[in-house]
Amino acid sequence: MPFPEHLRSWQRALRAQFPIITDHPGLAYLDSAATAQKPRAVLDAVRSYLVTANANAGRGTYPWANRTTELVEGARERVKEFLADPAPQRSGVHFTSGTTEGLRTIARDWLTSYLADGDEIVVPLADHRANIAPWLEAQALLAARGVRVQVRPMPYQSGSHDYDHARLARLAGPRTRFVATTHVHHVYGGNMNVHRIRQVVGPEAVICLDAAQSVGHLPVSVAEPDVDFVVFSGHKAMALPGTGAVWARQERGPAFAPGGWQGTPNTAGIASLTAALDWLEAAGTERIERWTVALAARLTDGLRHFDAYEILGCPLSLAAGSPVQQRRGIVTFRHRDIDSGDLGFILFSHGFMVRSDSHCQGDEGERSGSVRVSLHVYNTPEEIDRLLAVLAALR
Repeated sequence: MPFPEHLRSWQRALRAQFPIITDHPGLAYLDSAATAQKPRAVLDAVRSYLVTANANAGRGTYPWANRTTELVEGARERVKEFLADPAPQRSGVHFTSGTTEGLRTIARDWLTSYLADGDEIVVPLADHRANIAPWLEAQALLAARGVRVQVRPMPYQSGSHDYDHARLARLAGPRTRFVATTHVHHVYGGNMNVHRIRQVVGPEAVICLDAAQSVGHLPVSVAEPDVDFVVFSGHKAMALPGTGAVWARQERGPAFAPGGWQGTPNTAGIASLTAALDWLEAAGTERIERWTVALAARLTDGLRHFDAYEILGCPLSLAAGSPVQQRRGIVTFRHRDIDSGDLGFILFSHGFMVRSDSHCQGDEGERSGSVRVSLHVYNTPEEIDRLLAVLAALR
């Protein structure tokens, strides 16, 4: 895959809109899978809200409160629009503090009332813990009531770490009621091909999609993969921390409604989310995806020539010209002799900010630490080349 040179001027114009990036020219931020940096438009939108209409939503009738209520309701529709919702009049959007809370809300407030004794759920035990623990918690809550639910581990392909759809087809049955999935894997960077899941599990099973590493990084449309829930974090999509959303299709099972009394929403965060979605749409998520995939390919193509490093994930996707390139801006690797934590410190001494630990992966995933490079539109090929030069010197 040739590098998209024609996008360089587009990328330079976008990079210039991130104050924290332009104010630190000697540093390369390579941890966008943990949190993405914020463009000036998002920062300005938050300040504008806080100095012109900061109030509680749905609690008053004066102008500031009304404007805040309108902001929150408008944000729900903006999320549907951004996800290309084909039936927005039937779906629902609930704001949370992030993906973890969103998945737990589905597990506690919806799944526990949906499942019956003898039902089965499929859980991806090698994905992020946020997409594992809530479903096991739901199983335990139901067991305390005398309702037995069987957890089936999502099967993976050896080597590639993609979901094994053939084995899943043999695993799924008439009692398979719920399937938890991930759109883009937070360690391996692979697109998990969730569009195939519906064909495998049939028309009745509910599918929940963890889109934490895809919303804001590539186009995400609920019109294509027939899933019932999409959950994502605002801070990974250029909005403020403490903001996230659950989109619910509301076609299978009871309508999704969080339980308990709902307190004050994160109104400033919701204002930032609307601004972030506007910015991402204007920038073009298709071009953002193409840029970050090209950067990841540049990095893996260089790393694969260094014997001192082990690159995690599908080995067929390492070369830039590979026909199966699926890494969506995430490259994770280990040095065969240098501890990953030490390698993270070494890289920061050269101006690179990466993540170096076990990346909150489930027990069925990697048990050893590794270094993760995660990219966004503000990253450049020159940063990748400098990183490769430093890594080459450590061989």
